[in-house]
Amino acid sequence: MHLIAAITIALLTAAGIFLCLKRRTFDLVLGLTMLSYAANVLIFVMGRLLVNRAPIIDSRPLSLLNYTDPLPQALVLTAIVISFAMTALLVAMALKAYAQRGSDAIDGGDA
Repeated sequence: MHLIAAITIALLTAAGIFLCLKRRTFDLVLGLTMLSYAANVLIFVMGRLLVNRAPIIDSRPLSLLNYTDPLPQALVLTAIVISFAMTALLVAMALKAYAQRGSDAIDGGDA
């Protein structure tokens, strides 16, 4: 499970960086979104990937490794809301720039 999560994080990060290096605003917005997804998955994995476990410690005397940490889950939920707002702002700015200039190229020229 951890290998799949690590590969997913690596692929999202690589795709995000690749898209951020393009010369179009739409590609930049997609790249930043992919990078935020990679950060969310990384934070989520830090809370231990355990299936069918409670997010809190029971009153029964169990090992500390039998629960998942709820803090990364709360941080990911907050990060999802923030990244959605950031994406909406970037799309609005990109549409305004496209309406004013007639092109979505970042460097100001036609790409």
